[in-house]
Amino acid sequence: MDINPYAKYLAGQDPLLVLASTAPALHALTEDLSTQQIELPSAPGKWNIREILAHLADCELVFCFRLRQTLAEDHATLQPFDQGLWAERYAAYDFASAMALFQAARNWNLKLLTTVTAADHQRPVTHPERGTMTFWTIVETIAGHDINHLQQIEKIVAAIR
Repeated sequence: MDINPYAKYLAGQDPLLVLASTAPALHALTEDLSTQQIELPSAPGKWNIREILAHLADCELVFCFRLRQTLAEDHATLQPFDQGLWAERYAAYDFASAMALFQAARNWNLKLLTTVTAADHQRPVTHPERGTMTFWTIVETIAGHDINHLQQIEKIVAAIR
């Protein structure tokens, strides 16, 4: 498995700009959609917009911890998770709650990122499935992950309109 499987989505963009623009992009893409439209998956067996947003909120919670763990511990080992198992409970989450959690956690992470130094960027951390990486690789992974899911939502929205 790649250290950053989402690097191709980032494609040289500044990850901080991507991270700061994701919540506004989510709002812009979904602000005029009905609840029924938010529940439409792009294909059978694929997540709908609400589920994608619940996944983004879950991931932002994970990234909150991973970023702080990497800054606080010497060569920390990250805990992987099975997104499919977490997604089994997404029916419990409404769109507005998922958006609120995502935005609050993202804002918290953006504030943390204003405090990191060039040395912090290079702090090593190990993901058991991906290998050793740096703090900044995590930041780039988050940004690429955002782009991947924004593209999925854009595809769903384009099919609706």
